[in-house]
Amino acid sequence: MTESEIRNGRLSKVQAMKDAGEEPYAYSFNPTHSAAQLHSLYDGKLDGGEEDEDADVKVAGRIMTKRVFGKLAFFTIKDESGTIQLQLEKKRLGDSFKNLKAWSDGGDIIGVCGTIRRTDKGELSVYATEWTMLTKSIKPLPDKWHGLTDVGKRYRNRHLDLIVNAEVMDTFRKRALITSSLRQQLDGMGFLEIETPVLQSQPGGAEAKPFDTYHNSMNMDLTLRIATELHLKRLIIGGFERVYEIGRIFRNEGISTRHNPEFTSIELYQAYSDYNDMMDLTEVLVCGMCDAISDTQKLCYGENLINLERPWRRVTMHDIVKEYITDFDFQDLDPDNPEDLVKAKTAANAAGVPKVDALTSIGYVLNACFEELCEPNLIQPTFVIDYPLEVSPLAKPHRSKAGLTERFELFATGRELANSFSELTDPVDQRQRFEVQAAKKDAGDEEACGVDEEFLQALEQGMPPTGGLGIGIDRLVMLLTNSPSIRDVIAFPLLKPE
Repeated sequence: MTESEIRNGRLSKVQAMKDAGEEPYAYSFNPTHSAAQLHSLYDGKLDGGEEDEDADVKVAGRIMTKRVFGKLAFFTIKDESGTIQLQLEKKRLGDSFKNLKAWSDGGDIIGVCGTIRRTDKGELSVYATEWTMLTKSIKPLPDKWHGLTDVGKRYRNRHLDLIVNAEVMDTFRKRALITSSLRQQLDGMGFLEIETPVLQSQPGGAEAKPFDTYHNSMNMDLTLRIATELHLKRLIIGGFERVYEIGRIFRNEGISTRHNPEFTSIELYQAYSDYNDMMDLTEVLVCGMCDAISDTQKLCYGENLINLERPWRRVTMHDIVKEYITDFDFQDLDPDNPEDLVKAKTAANAAGVPKVDALTSIGYVLNACFEELCEPNLIQPTFVIDYPLEVSPLAKPHRSKAGLTERFELFATGRELANSFSELTDPVDQRQRFEVQAAKKDAGDEEACGVDEEFLQALEQGMPPTGGLGIGIDRLVMLLTNSPSIRDVIAFPLLKPE
């Protein structure tokens, strides 16, 4: 039978119910128990064939399976908590049993009242005394064995993915617990969550190509934000000492297992702290989020066992690159010597690092070597610290290492999870770095940002020493739920039209 024929058949059942004076789309129903609550309540109770005649329960859910044997039927229904079996008999339901067989299909949402019984085979069941159609489903569920296995169809039909794949619902339940835990931890530490604009006249706070838009009545070109950084820093300048925002970020970039153009991040800023404080805070927050969904801090991710127990490794970018290019040390080079830049490129090429010939500084070459050689191999949680100034336009210069900044990125499972600085508070230095970015933008770099005069004016008012931290929520959820793709942890990822 084709899907169109099935749909027409179900529509005829809708009409039959209406003709009989029954409502196929109910207005409400008040369950007394969820499936999980009943399983917990009767765990270890009732032998096979026994009934709790004093029970008076109401459950509701979607019909996942139907087995009908003449005057007896067994349905399995699913609610948010799990599944429960229904035992339905003509001797209990009377004439409504005939309607049950005639009108119900897999995928329908029904409500049932009854007692509790454990079948002869030991299956806990609601022994129905009454049933009600709550929502008549017009389309059939995917076939149990052959339906909805295509990954693209699963993402495009997330509602079906949730219905038929319990582990998908579990992932999004865990995601909600993770973000809730993050808020609770920060709120308990005295941080305030303050919302910042999504529409911006000047994108900043990251190197990324923005999405462009236009406001008609104000006659203004605008972009969707690529970061929340600069507005949150203005709150610090204004006098708040601990602020954060969990929100959507938009970057006009490619799609991969770790990239979606619309994603969720948290950025937080704490006055009178630095990147060392942020490393400690990152460990506390991530471990706390792990504890919200797991009883262990040792998690499986793919073929690896990830150990989140503190403390995590801390290593400079120079030192970790030296582990992969053992016969060359970037720290011995003079950043102002053109010959040393050539030596750096030669060493990178010899190590198999591509696309370094056009790079204009030793810092860029060092960063390219790190990204190519080191990053994919950082499986256990690792803070890579002390980045070159050239790739860190918003970070404070290192207090004791010339040419470097007080910046770290957190890596695990071969991907970046967090980024942090001792924030740059010198407005003159910040303007110079913005101007370098603006020059790159004028030269055709679509990811470079321009000069944000509003932020610079605020910075000239004076910003206290501040530590900042950004965490990619989606990638963190991937780690904590053993999900291989970012699309597995975003309920509705961006997809090309069919």
